[in-house]
Amino acid sequence: MGTQDRRRDKDADFSAYMSARQPALYRTAYLLAGDHAGAEDLLQNAFAKLYLSWDKIRDREALDGYVRRIMVNENNSLWRRAWKRREHTTDTMPETGTHDAYDDGMGGQVWSFVQTLPPKQRAVVVLRYYEQLSEAEIADVLGISPGTVKSQASRALAALRARAPQSLNPHESGDEAR
Repeated sequence: MGTQDRRRDKDADFSAYMSARQPALYRTAYLLAGDHAGAEDLLQNAFAKLYLSWDKIRDREALDGYVRRIMVNENNSLWRRAWKRREHTTDTMPETGTHDAYDDGMGGQVWSFVQTLPPKQRAVVVLRYYEQLSEAEIADVLGISPGTVKSQASRALAALRARAPQSLNPHESGDEAR
């Protein structure tokens, strides 16, 4: 098999994977980035890095985890860059969001709190509660121990409880003591 044939096969395999998995991986990118433009950039960068490593990847079953890991790392490194720190929030929203099918009606409020979490905590929350990954899967994707996943999730949930208004936070209502 010639070089041209191998490259054509690589391109076809990669294109098939990308077409099949892009919607699900875009959702993860959006949850990590917090906006559509950032999600598109994050996913595009992840696919570019995946393509460069395509020939080295032997376990094709682990591709989604590999792409998620790339996106988490990319998202975390974006927050370290100085130009990102100069961005400022505004009172006007440029676009409207959508709710997942299992949203209980308070998703927009909860999501606004999730977006305020530090990158590591946010990644754990997104992968655990939005992507439904187990603690072991999250640990594998992020390259951390399951104990670190648990501690990051615990800190994130404590921060979310502290920021949530009483109507969203049953721990603040006093009902649990009854």
